[in-house]
Amino acid sequence: MTTPRLIASDADGTLLTPLERVSDRTAAVVRRAVDAGAVFVISTGRPPRWTRPILDQLGLYGLGVCNNGSMVYDFAEDRALSEHSLDPILLRDAAEAVLKAIPGSALAVERAEGSSEQCFLAEQGYVHAWPMDESVLAPRDELLGKPAVKLLVRNTLMTSDEMATAAKAVLDDSVDVTFSIGSGLIELVAKDITKATGLQLVVDRLGLTAADVVAFGDMPNDIAMLGWAGLGVAMGNAHPSAMEAADEVTAPNSEDGVAQVLERWF
Repeated sequence: MTTPRLIASDADGTLLTPLERVSDRTAAVVRRAVDAGAVFVISTGRPPRWTRPILDQLGLYGLGVCNNGSMVYDFAEDRALSEHSLDPILLRDAAEAVLKAIPGSALAVERAEGSSEQCFLAEQGYVHAWPMDESVLAPRDELLGKPAVKLLVRNTLMTSDEMATAAKAVLDDSVDVTFSIGSGLIELVAKDITKATGLQLVVDRLGLTAADVVAFGDMPNDIAMLGWAGLGVAMGNAHPSAMEAADEVTAPNSEDGVAQVLERWF
């Protein structure tokens, strides 16, 4: 492609090293790109409060696609530009269907409202996949009683691929099912909401198109974004389905794969 006007990058397994840092090389080329007029957009499954520390490393605070597309967030103004929630009826129906299909699983929800301590609620037995454990323990009825931008289903005895296959078989496209790690966690958001739909809102706002975008990702929650962008780049450490969806494959995140591509232009 010609010089991209927007860079969209997943965070974990992509922009970040295995130690969850932005390398000096990657940070430098992203800043050169922004200085040259490109727009940088983080596009992640993380909520905004877990995304800001990444932007702190770059010193860049613009628009971000969070919670797998269910939120578009303006980090400069610290406010959501769009939110897509699962209403309590759909949330409860989806949870009941998945728990029947995948017995022994535990639930958590991400909400868009309230303080950071009230955004992530988990039931007893939910094993956290990330170190940023700030959840509030709550009974299942409380988890499912209010709208949520994401429903998380955890089962450490299965792979995420196995869980996603079982969940999709019973949910009949009523929600979008994906995952960002392979070790027994699936994430459910509103139907037809993906990182690509979040990025479409961003490019519309900026007067750009998907053809202007280079996107980087590594997991199934990046597939829609990789197929939507003018140039979709999967990491060398990516899930096979993400590699298949991409236009090309770069080096792993441990070898500055994002930087290696961006250095073609910046």
